[in-house]
Amino acid sequence: MLFNSLEFAIFLPVVFLLYWFVFQRRVRWQNLFIVIVSYLFYGWWDWKFLFLIAFTSFCSWGSGLLIERYRQKCTAKVIHISNIVLNLLILGVFKYYDFFVDSFARLFLGGRDDTLLLHLILPVGISFYTFQALSYSIDVYRQRLKPTRDIVQFFAFVSFFPQLVAGPIERATNLLPQFEKKRTFDYSNGVDGMRMILWGLFKKVAVADTCALYVNHVFGNYHDCSGLSLVFAAILFAIQIYGDFSGYSDIAIGTAKLFGIQLMRNFRTPYFSRDIAEFWRRWHISLTTWFRDYVYIPLGGSRTTKAKVVRNTFIIFLLSGFWHGANWTFIAWGAYHALLFLPLILLGKNRKFVSEVAEGKWLPSLKEAGQILLTFILATIGWILFRSESISQAWEYITLIPHEGTLYTKELLVALMLSIGMLVMEWLHRSRQHGLDLRSRSHVWHYVLYFILIAIMFFTYSNSESFIYFQF
Repeated sequence: MLFNSLEFAIFLPVVFLLYWFVFQRRVRWQNLFIVIVSYLFYGWWDWKFLFLIAFTSFCSWGSGLLIERYRQKCTAKVIHISNIVLNLLILGVFKYYDFFVDSFARLFLGGRDDTLLLHLILPVGISFYTFQALSYSIDVYRQRLKPTRDIVQFFAFVSFFPQLVAGPIERATNLLPQFEKKRTFDYSNGVDGMRMILWGLFKKVAVADTCALYVNHVFGNYHDCSGLSLVFAAILFAIQIYGDFSGYSDIAIGTAKLFGIQLMRNFRTPYFSRDIAEFWRRWHISLTTWFRDYVYIPLGGSRTTKAKVVRNTFIIFLLSGFWHGANWTFIAWGAYHALLFLPLILLGKNRKFVSEVAEGKWLPSLKEAGQILLTFILATIGWILFRSESISQAWEYITLIPHEGTLYTKELLVALMLSIGMLVMEWLHRSRQHGLDLRSRSHVWHYVLYFILIAIMFFTYSNSESFIYFQF
């Protein structure tokens, strides 16, 4: 079920009303209801994959109890490692088996051999809920969290439908305790949640999907397009993937607010970053911090020798790239960002920018504007790798930019206008939680703005597509 679908427009209010008016008396009833509707939401794509998420949830829940029971014995470590291996094995088979086998066949057997491939359908959101379940068992093993004996509560934590298929990747230390206590409806929280949903839908339906029309055409016919068209397509893909993914996160966080649940923020206006380090503190925060806490710091982080800092940096960026998909382009994308990040961390400048850009001002200084522009250009070059089907195609795309060709202009102006409008709104509210975090007392202005956004979505909805990150 898609957030930008008619089915969800019916599903959400029905679930909301039942949650608060029928199942609000007992926490366990609310949690059980959350599990049921979350499995309905997830099973809308393919009900067979419900067994997979249930199995993953049960193994992580059970491992937490066993780790606590055998805490004083080496058995706890065996259980912990076994659960990690099992979860990663499931993820690996569905997501990476064909990639590794195909790469091996091409390298050592002289070509592709389809008889060796499984051609499995990738379960939606498997990377997200696998990492969320793993964070629980790791935190239990590290004694940062007491395991829960309530299996319904745990299943609600793993399957909570707003963030189930594309994050944010929540930590058990934040989300699980919220399912332990009684939730009460907060009107102001609900209103803010509705604003976030509206803003997320606007970013997805109006901005991202309109950009997709131009981007898909140019990337599909890049040999015949002018260099200017290629540049615009790269820029608009940067806007598309941001509007698509951060839009999903806004809808997820806003929807969770309607149910009295607070999810972590996943994006903080990353295209206003002044260097790549700041960009990665603001882009897909839940994944970045996951790799930081569970991979980078255990390896020694930055408090070790320079050689190991280089190693650790490449490991987390390559893993991050590989997490996104079974393609060499994602690994190259991760390596590219590692190369950009390394000089900053080796020189101790990776935390140079921690305050908000142009804090307390309407506009950035010329120096800040230059830093933002340079960071955006570097990120956009990386997005060409991310969007391309192969590394050779990405290289060919970049080398064709200086060449002449047909200037493709259809949908370009509309996409640019909507993108600029989105960025202006986010710039004005960059120190707040989202682009519609309005503080003005003029409610008339609020309703006018809501009407404008809804009208724009109405006229662009025919372009609506699935969310990009569903494939990961």
